Amino acid sequence: MTSTQRIAFLKGHGTENDFVIVPDPDGRLDLSAAAVARICDRRAGVGGDGLLRAVRSAVHPEARAQAGEAEWFMDYRNGDGSVAEMCGNGVRVFARYLLHAGLVEAGDLAIATRAGVRRVHLAKSGDVTVAMGRAELPEEGVVVTLGGRSWPARNVSMGNPHAVTFVEDLAHAGDLYTTPPFSPAAVYPDGVNIEFVVDRGPRHVAMRVHERGSGETRSCGTGACAVAVATARRDGLDPAATGTPVTYTVDVLGGSLTITELPDGTVEMTGPAVIVAEGSFEPEWLTGALGA
Repeated sequence: MTSTQRIAFLKGHGTENDFVIVPDPDGRLDLSAAAVARICDRRAGVGGDGLLRAVRSAVHPEARAQAGEAEWFMDYRNGDGSVAEMCGNGVRVFARYLLHAGLVEAGDLAIATRAGVRRVHLAKSGDVTVAMGRAELPEEGVVVTLGGRSWPARNVSMGNPHAVTFVEDLAHAGDLYTTPPFSPAAVYPDGVNIEFVVDRGPRHVAMRVHERGSGETRSCGTGACAVAVATARRDGLDPAATGTPVTYTVDVLGGSLTITELPDGTVEMTGPAVIVAEGSFEPEWLTGALGA
């Protein structure tokens, strides 16, 4: 890359979980963690909870095995530049970008991620439904301690790790700028997303979340899925046992998501995804970011 080359980006969000989207179909960009953090900086960069690099699966070493199922790979990075396995809101925004760019048509498509291929349905209404895979419920959980209070947290994996804790008031979560303390730390050696949950009504909850690598975000798609599954088990509901799907509305700070767990264990998430802007990086600034 020379200092005169401009590289395009877009900005999008899903229930106000926002992302910088960098089209890189041929996999030519080498974005270091420091460069991603600089791009996602809300004062010195474009600003975002994370970055979505759009790469053809066939040219990315982590996605080549998935190329037969999914043409496009979502290379997702947290706002601090760290690599993450999955991002539910990110998948919806990624799918919306592919439609916006004319790379796919409305309807069904597949997207490769580090957590496996995700099946997506792009509705003409604007909503995007993602088959997020099956939740795993490891036996070992943790205790979250914050502000003199402690709560047990349910261990849920949606391809990335979550600790779901039920509280009396979402204000008990504090400011969530830093990771809430939990123990034993060995349960999550690579860090964890921590959700604080309150009841709003029948099959209706609200949550706040600290996302590892990003701090508190306005929404977390995988977190909403983990919350719905954990709440269903708390309520004594298991679609695999009853043969009946279970649906919860999960309110996040940026809106609401609809989460359905099917009898085969698949968790589906439905919500909006919006592209809000397009632009290009200033060549000199980007060169500095890439060289960071």
